[in-house]
Amino acid sequence: MFAPDDRSNMRIQMFPPRMHRFVFAFFMSLWLCFLMTALVTMINTGMDTNYLLRWANAFIVAWPIGFCLVVLSAGKVGKITARLVRQPG
Repeated sequence: MFAPDDRSNMRIQMFPPRMHRFVFAFFMSLWLCFLMTALVTMINTGMDTNYLLRWANAFIVAWPIGFCLVVLSAGKVGKITARLVRQPG
């Protein structure tokens, strides 16, 4: 729902905070698989009248795999990143 007290920073809050990692994984995998399958399909097979069908088939296979991989690896990747990036101060 919209936060009524601050109209300048309206946020939609559909999910509880405990669902953050799954919502993040959903959108991250959706975006990454959308772009990667589109580009790799175009590079490997070119653009012609069947491009969208080939891309859609690749996306349908890649997205569930991408979602599972993001859910399973995001915590570990976050820890590795935290070790490599200096904190301010």
